[in-house]
Order: sequence, then structure tokens, then C-alpha cells
Amino acid sequence: MSETDTTTRIDPKLLEILVCPLTKATLEYDAAKQELISRAAKLAYPIRDGIPIMLPEEARPLEE
Repeated sequence: MSETDTTTRIDPKLLEILVCPLTKATLEYDAAKQELISRAAKLAYPIRDGIPIMLPEEARPLEE
């Protein structure tokens, strides 16, 4: 991956098994923001260097 490639893809199989640690609900992948969205918990978990950070204290609240 080049330095100009800012988007990292998440393996679809990984996305299938990952759930929100608080609600156990499924997550949506936001490629533009590099986040995994939990609508149930109203949180967005960051993805850093291709690794989902599934810690509630690292998540940002959704502005919905």
C-alpha cells in the first residue's frame, strides 16, 4: 500500500464476526471515515492502520 492510499479495506469476513462490545449488535463499515459504526450504541469505533479499535473509551459518539 502506498503512502497516498489513505483508505484501508476491512476483510468482509472480519466484519461479519465483529460486533459492538457494548450491545453485541452488528457494525457498519464507513470506508471514508475509517470507522465501524454501531447504530445501537450510537458509537463509531476507529480503524487505525487497518486494525479496528473496539474499545468503548476509544469510540466517538455519533451526532445523530
